[in-house]
Amino acid sequence: MDRIDRDLVQLLQQDSSMSTAELGETIGLSATSCWRRVQRLRERGVIKGRVDLVDPAAINLGLTALVEIRANDHSASWLEQFVAGISNFPEIIDAWRTSGQVDYMLRVMVPDIAAYDDFYKRMTQTIDFAGFRSIFVMEELKSTTSLPLDYVEIDG
Repeated sequence: MDRIDRDLVQLLQQDSSMSTAELGETIGLSATSCWRRVQRLRERGVIKGRVDLVDPAAINLGLTALVEIRANDHSASWLEQFVAGISNFPEIIDAWRTSGQVDYMLRVMVPDIAAYDDFYKRMTQTIDFAGFRSIFVMEELKSTTSLPLDYVEIDG
């Protein structure tokens, strides 16, 4: 990846609807050259997709919970069952395997506490784990989908 690729990625993280002509004008390249570079970034897996970001409040998702899960089994088969289980819960937006006292962390979005209680009951009936702790988000202070590009290794 060179500096131009990094600049393209930065622009597309801010607005993925920019046309190749707009990208080229901003960076100082032709639309065709920008198109080729963006295609190459997609082929290499740097750009994974394009989405429109939806306001959670506009679709009645007013409650965000961070869920800490402690596994009672650390085998590959338990992990496989866990991943299959959480895949059936659309309320789970993100899931991570973590280090420390918590084995897994989930980000869950639901309309309200009653919906969360329903989610909790379904989770505890579906997946066997040692511990389940919920932390409710009171206020979102920062949220971004843009990844920092300061660590990109520039070719040449």
